[in-house]
Amino acid sequence: MRTFSLSDLLYIVEAARWTIGLSLIAFIGGAIGGLLVALGRTADSVIARRVATVFVGVFQGTPLLLQLFLIFFGLPVLGIDVNPWIAAGTALVLNTSAFLGEIWRGCIQAVPHGQREAADALGLHYVARMRDVVLPQAFKIALAPTVGYMVQVIKGTSLAAIIGFTEVTRAGQIINNATFQPLIVFSLVAAVYFVLCWPLSLLAARMERRQARALAR
Repeated sequence: MRTFSLSDLLYIVEAARWTIGLSLIAFIGGAIGGLLVALGRTADSVIARRVATVFVGVFQGTPLLLQLFLIFFGLPVLGIDVNPWIAAGTALVLNTSAFLGEIWRGCIQAVPHGQREAADALGLHYVARMRDVVLPQAFKIALAPTVGYMVQVIKGTSLAAIIGFTEVTRAGQIINNATFQPLIVFSLVAAVYFVLCWPLSLLAARMERRQARALAR
């Protein structure tokens, strides 16, 4: 056992870059997947709606931790070796796709139905209707909840510590095992997450207030 030192502090703080990196992978990949899910959930095709609904049901209905375990420990049983980066990134992208897809589905459906009727009256097909009429309006509605959900993505990366991915939480576990000072170590870990998440929470709240004022006019 040794005492907590400046080098330990720096080790935890530097691990934040891996938390940020994993969060960006999850959000960018989840944004692409989420858009496909949202479009599938609001598509004219019954098959597309059913496939998207099943996807959302599976990944919203099971814990992210279990999804991490299935990918990291389950795939090697099938002969597919995965490292913690790939396992954590894949699980978070799939999970984020399901949640963002539902958020964006609600935003698409929040666009007044008259807009769709006007697009139909102009003879626009589905792709043009979504691209030129519905999605630009849904995008404005989706900004605040999307930024707010980014906070959940950042906090969700902490579960990657379970499979050995060295982000902030895992770095804290390593330092705590060496120093046996959990109060100091995990208070610092919590502070790092707070610094990462608080600005996003403030930004989301500001966007919500601005949107509420715009709607009140």
